[in-house]
Amino acid sequence: MHDKIMLTNLLLNKLPSTVLKYIYPSLEPVDFYRGQTLVKAGCQVEYLYFLSEGIGSVITTASTGQVAEAGMFGREGFAPTSAGVGAKSSIHDIVMQIDGSGHRLPTGAASEFMDRHQIFANLLARYIQTFTTQISYTVWANVNLPIHGRLARWLLMAHDRIDGEEIVLTHDFIALMLGVRRPSITTGLHVLEGQKLIRSERGRITIRDRKGLEAVAGDAYGKPEQEYRSLIGPMV
Repeated sequence: MHDKIMLTNLLLNKLPSTVLKYIYPSLEPVDFYRGQTLVKAGCQVEYLYFLSEGIGSVITTASTGQVAEAGMFGREGFAPTSAGVGAKSSIHDIVMQIDGSGHRLPTGAASEFMDRHQIFANLLARYIQTFTTQISYTVWANVNLPIHGRLARWLLMAHDRIDGEEIVLTHDFIALMLGVRRPSITTGLHVLEGQKLIRSERGRITIRDRKGLEAVAGDAYGKPEQEYRSLIGPMV
């Protein structure tokens, strides 16, 4: 049973088998599709989601309808983080950006397990810290980087959460996540492609030179990832 979890979500993998055996029966296997809303802002949170594969976006939506991605998560964590501290709702929409699978844990069971198993509560808290760090660097990148720099960071983060070099996403979706117009994404991708860092095709981006992308992203990428490694472990 523990081996099965070790092959999926990296956060659950950190739990000792003595704790996992109590939590595992409450974990419900789920398949996710791109564009699926897992959590709606302002609504009651019913589940914590632990991905095995795929990527989810934590999205801030203004009253005007404008949206932007606050952060992303994959097999390294869970969402919504608000449920990890006992909140009944989320201020963010949580939407799948890449198809995947994983498990969901009812919030009532999660609350019970956090009360009963301090190591589970502590693990969720450590992940929340790493996610908060990610959000802070998203803000920094939005203020300080040109679009191709922000795009390089975003592609690196997506690459961290998938297997292989291909990221299946449309320009429209990336534009929505970064809160910019589609032509800006097209221009940014052309810059990165011109530097031979990526190959951009319709609905698909291939990472060619990861180190080069890291150089373009600069200080916007690396610190949150190091925080995760320090508090939890490798993101692979």
